[in-house]
Amino acid sequence: MRVLVVDDELTSRIVLQETLAGYGEVDTAENGAEAVEKCRCAFAEGRPYEVICMDIMMPGMSGLEALQTIRQDEERSGRQRPNAAKVIMISARDDSESITQSFQQLCDAYLTKPVDLTDFLNILQCLHPIPEPAEL
Repeated sequence: MRVLVVDDELTSRIVLQETLAGYGEVDTAENGAEAVEKCRCAFAEGRPYEVICMDIMMPGMSGLEALQTIRQDEERSGRQRPNAAKVIMISARDDSESITQSFQQLCDAYLTKPVDLTDFLNILQCLHPIPEPAEL
């Protein structure tokens, strides 16, 4: 499994990166623009991300803007749902407007911070069945 973790908070990136490390290859990005660029490069290499974990509130390009751009890129390239990346929005925002906007931009799941890692792994398992983690 190839995963991209996008968050402007270093601690949040590290926690998810370490949680997912045993399940596959994990890359990180600090903001939406970097996430879009990494997704484009991964697709050009023929190794697109299967899962993207993205914060909403980030400087520059927000997670919602990045998600919209990533979904447009996927559509243009013919990688449409259900074969597109599974996107889990992870945010401190728990208001209905943020959640609704995320699903309108075609996220697959939404979690609020602080993330309960058991819930996170359960959602991930539902979206993209994952094998037991490899020994580190």
